[in-house]
Amino acid sequence: MRPRSLDEVVGQQHLLRKGSPLRVLTDAEGGKGAVSVILWGPPGTGKTTLAQAIAHSSGRKFVELSAVTAGVKEVRTTMDRAQGDRGLHGVSTVLFLDEIHRFTKAQQDALLPGVENGWVTLVAATTENPSFSVVSPLLSRSLLLTLEPLADDELRTLLRRAVADERGLDGCVELTDDALEGLVQLASGDARRALTGLEAAAASARAGSDETGGNKPVVTAETVSTSVDRALLRYDRDGDEHHDVISAFIKSMRGSDPDAAIHYLARMIEAGEDPRFIARRLVVHAAEDVGMADPQALQIAVAAADAAQLIGWPEARIPLAEATIYIATAPKSNAVIAAIDSAIADIRRGGFGVVPKHLRHSHNRGAKLLGHGRGYKSPHNDPRGVLQQQHLPDELANRVYYRPTDRANERAVGERLDKIQRITRGT
Repeated sequence: MRPRSLDEVVGQQHLLRKGSPLRVLTDAEGGKGAVSVILWGPPGTGKTTLAQAIAHSSGRKFVELSAVTAGVKEVRTTMDRAQGDRGLHGVSTVLFLDEIHRFTKAQQDALLPGVENGWVTLVAATTENPSFSVVSPLLSRSLLLTLEPLADDELRTLLRRAVADERGLDGCVELTDDALEGLVQLASGDARRALTGLEAAAASARAGSDETGGNKPVVTAETVSTSVDRALLRYDRDGDEHHDVISAFIKSMRGSDPDAAIHYLARMIEAGEDPRFIARRLVVHAAEDVGMADPQALQIAVAAADAAQLIGWPEARIPLAEATIYIATAPKSNAVIAAIDSAIADIRRGGFGVVPKHLRHSHNRGAKLLGHGRGYKSPHNDPRGVLQQQHLPDELANRVYYRPTDRANERAVGERLDKIQRITRGT
């Protein structure tokens, strides 16, 4: 069912309008006006399909390489042949390179002369963010085109076409509306997944029916559910989905939305994420975004981390979920991280001064002769347990780093701190 031309492509219409780089690449005679492109998108969105559609355009030679099997030698050989074809025969070459993110820097550098001199028009495909996986010189010489997961309506069009088309099922089965919706949901925007699910469901329906009576096998929602047991979860532990999901997880907890936080936790669990990674983020978040508003959150996060490491999957999902819900519903304050980051910023700017003499170590004769520790007043000698004394260096004597909010536990901390500072700072 792979489209034979750009006009048959379902989805990615933002890349296929008249005058777009892909249209120019496909339609330009002899490759004139064509530019190299990098197609970036999740699996099943049409990267190889677009490249194959370009391959069927006339007037150019099409060469396909895979980063899984091709090395520097193969790339250089392709560049040399493309240079010869252009110089001797006036034929331009379109080079399709699948999974370019798997190429090393040296392999990608071997592409540069051909792309820069116009010997080849590169069409590269990647599921990884090109900003991290493609070398800058090659990225700057190519147009980056982003492919999106197919919308539900686009998947419906694709599936109906596959049922009826002679290259697909050629009308040999009937697809109920419920089954269609089930396949769309299971595909998660992946055309390849949708077609694979349809093929499996159709095979199951045909195997379980009696076609001798003249009735077509029917693909029902039940057929789909037994043929494809789980939805395709887009998640790459080394790629963008990993970072996007954990970012959404953290921001959902910060936004006090336990349902969203649990959803993203479930996505990570189903994708096989390392429970220790999730636990570390819970510990960090408890300290960073809950902080002194509810100090118990950090203890629960640490306990969940210990439990997850002790018991592993699948039981680890329970303490991780407990900590997630507790942190999401806890009062929030970032006063702790604001305090330490502000202090670090002062240090990096050189704003640290010297330790006041009365606070310095004085447990040896030399230090005492230098006056270290002289004038220090122990708060234990004051009936209040607090007394006026300068602890910060002179340069930072009145600096305030920790500014408690008026939320939950931190309100009580703030009230107590205000009374303490009236004494310690003499205000």
